[in-house]
Amino acid sequence: MKLSTDTAHAARRNFLGQAGALAAAGLLAPAAGVQAAPATDSAAAKGVFWPGGARLVVSLSMQFEAGGQPPKGTDSPFPKVDFPASVPADLTTNTWFAYGYREGIPRLLDLWDKHGVKVTSHMIGEAARRNPQLAREIVRRGHEAAAHGPRWSSQYAMSRAQERQFLIDGTRMVEEVTGQRPTGYNANWLRRGPNTLSLLQELGYTYHIDDLSRDEPFIEQVNGKDFLVVPYTLRNNDILLIEGRNYSPSQFLEQIKLEFDQLYEEGATRRRMMSVSTHDRIGGSPQMVRVLDEFLRYAKSHPGVVFMRKDEIARFAAGSTDTLRETETI
Repeated sequence: MKLSTDTAHAARRNFLGQAGALAAAGLLAPAAGVQAAPATDSAAAKGVFWPGGARLVVSLSMQFEAGGQPPKGTDSPFPKVDFPASVPADLTTNTWFAYGYREGIPRLLDLWDKHGVKVTSHMIGEAARRNPQLAREIVRRGHEAAAHGPRWSSQYAMSRAQERQFLIDGTRMVEEVTGQRPTGYNANWLRRGPNTLSLLQELGYTYHIDDLSRDEPFIEQVNGKDFLVVPYTLRNNDILLIEGRNYSPSQFLEQIKLEFDQLYEEGATRRRMMSVSTHDRIGGSPQMVRVLDEFLRYAKSHPGVVFMRKDEIARFAAGSTDTLRETETI
C-alpha cells in the first residue's frame, strides 16, 4: 500500500501524537523530540478506546522457548519416534530448537528495533537460564519479560501445591536472569488448571493470556479481585500455522492483513486489539521475518495504529472504566 505524501505526513503526525499520549499515560517512553500530550480519561461515549485516541492496538508476542524443551518427545515438524531409554535425546529436534536462540530471536530483535515496536516475550525459565545473555538483551531493548513456566510440563494436572512451586520456580528463574519480575503468564499450550489463576494472583501476577474469547482485554474476578485477561491468538500464530507443515509464509501474511483490516474497521466504534504470536525458532526464520516486516509496514501506514506490550495493555485496561467485565467462568 503506497501512501500519498500528504497522507503519509498526516499518518506520521497522528502516530507521533499517539506516542506522546502513551508516554503521558506511563505506557510508552516518549521518543526524542516528542512532547507528551496531556493525559485524558478514556470515554467510549466519545469514541476514545485507547491511550491518545488510538484506533487499534497491535500486541506482538515473541515466545522464548528454545533451550527449555524436554530432551526428547517434544512437538516438532519431525515424525514421532519412540526413543529407547539408551538414547538420551532427540538430537535432530534439538537442533531445530537451537535455531531459536542462535538465529531466530536475534533476527526478530533487529526487526522490532527497525520498526520501533516493543513486544512481550514469554520465557520458559530453563530457556532463559541456558541463554542468559539473550534473555537480558530482550529486556535491555525494552521488551517485556513474561513467564511461561520453568519448563514444559502439564501444569493443569498438578496438585495445587505442586503447581504453586512450579509457578514460583518459573518466576524466580526469569527474574534472576533478566532482573525483571514477570507480571503476565502463559501456560504451556494455554492449558491452565483449576488453580492456576488463583495461584497467579496470590503470587503477584496481574494478567494472563490463556484465553481466546475476545478481541480486546477484559477483567475477570479471581480470589474476589480483578484480574486482567489480554487474549492470545491461535489464528495469527506461527506455531499453529507455519512450523513447516501447514501454511506458507505468504498465506500467513494474507491472513494477518485480513484480520488487521477487519479489526481496524471495527476500531472506529469499539475497543479492538489484534494479537500476533511468534515463536523463536519459527517466526525468527528468514522468510517469516520478511513477512512480519511487510505486515508492520502495512499496519503502520494506517493512522491510529499503535503497538503495546501486554503489561502495558493490562495496566491501561485495569484503569479504564470502559474495560469489559466478564462474570461467567470459562
